[in-house]
Amino acid sequence: MCQNILTLTEDQILALAPDAASQKAGKDLGQMDKWVSYGADFTAIWGECQGSGSKPYQTQIDSQNIAFKCSCPSRKFPCKHGLGLLLLYAKNNAVFSGKEAPGWVKEWIDKRGEKSEKIAENVAKPVDEAAQAKRQQARIKKVNEGIEELLLWIKDVIRNGLLQIPGKESSFRALSKRMVDAQAPGLAGIINTFEEINFYKEGWQSLLLDKLITLYLLITGYKNQESLSHEMKLEIAGLIGFAQSQEELKAKDGIRDDWFVMGKQISEDAQLTIERNWLYGINTRKYALILQFYVKNQVKGLTLTTGSIIDAELVFYNPGLATRALLKQQHEWKPPVIVKGLNNWKESIAQQAADYENNPFTSEIPFIVEQLKPVIYNERWWLKDRDDNMMVMKLHGDALWQFLAASGGQATTLALVGKDNEFTPIGMWLNNRYFVI
Repeated sequence: MCQNILTLTEDQILALAPDAASQKAGKDLGQMDKWVSYGADFTAIWGECQGSGSKPYQTQIDSQNIAFKCSCPSRKFPCKHGLGLLLLYAKNNAVFSGKEAPGWVKEWIDKRGEKSEKIAENVAKPVDEAAQAKRQQARIKKVNEGIEELLLWIKDVIRNGLLQIPGKESSFRALSKRMVDAQAPGLAGIINTFEEINFYKEGWQSLLLDKLITLYLLITGYKNQESLSHEMKLEIAGLIGFAQSQEELKAKDGIRDDWFVMGKQISEDAQLTIERNWLYGINTRKYALILQFYVKNQVKGLTLTTGSIIDAELVFYNPGLATRALLKQQHEWKPPVIVKGLNNWKESIAQQAADYENNPFTSEIPFIVEQLKPVIYNERWWLKDRDDNMMVMKLHGDALWQFLAASGGQATTLALVGKDNEFTPIGMWLNNRYFVI
């Protein structure tokens, strides 16, 4: 169960925002005069906000699980209207009471209830193991065929030379689509990252070669699974795109700790929104990544408030090799505290080296590092530790200037996500309070 909506503070509500622009817009909409109507009962909060069109936007919140829905065209989740309505309710909940929910709210709440019942029914149905095994064999055959085509493509690229690639980026999209058809979505996702390379910037060859090597190593590992450990087999299968059953995961023993919610990163891929929630175990000193995927207007299954601490049990998809986890059981929310981090970049480098040695497919790594100061050097922004060692800061545009303004250019403890020598700050402590970046 998620945190009770009545206990959320303004800072916790704003922490639900997907970005700083949504935070500002949400605060602007947290005023009575912005709303044509509003109300609440024991299941939902709703309101109508007049926008640029002739009809007001219909905004609603599931107050039991802090889920949002709005008729506005925004693809951000929650949108500024949902944030504004929740802020307004938090400040003036008394004026919301005593009103009957309109039909559009009742319909949404009823559908959510029906969906939960269907999920429960599907779980209760017996599994046809023979049919399941047949489908799995058919999928493995498709994956194997797709992998052989991908391997041939990699060899052709190396044989013909990397200089043949610029100007042929459309081949990445065709290859990614082929991997989707081969039921290897993980490989498709890796190929999609090729388009992030700037082929007009010096050093693109190294970036491309690094991605090609990762793909080749992954394929080689998949084709030689019999010589790998059980944990590495699981890791490679997950990277290829074979998903683990969440029900089976929840049946396993998890790790209970006071988990600090460091922050979340939201990205969009076609019609799909991907939310990365980064957590840190205060007692175990383990990092965890909880992923959520949803399309527009789809209700998230879990809402984690950045900066909060939850007493919860997490089950890791691949303990010891990867950070991805599943929230098995949540017990209670606890008051925020200042979290102890690493002393300097040297300790982070040592941690990265250990992670890469254990798992060569390790991607982004979260860290909490103390006393980092933003400095500019060679026209780039860096984060300098107390020993004057520096790492590149991957923060641009409004987010960069808001961070610099909030920190005042002073050293502070930061929560970061990144790899090698480039890191993105996602949160910081100022005056004993945690702020989202």
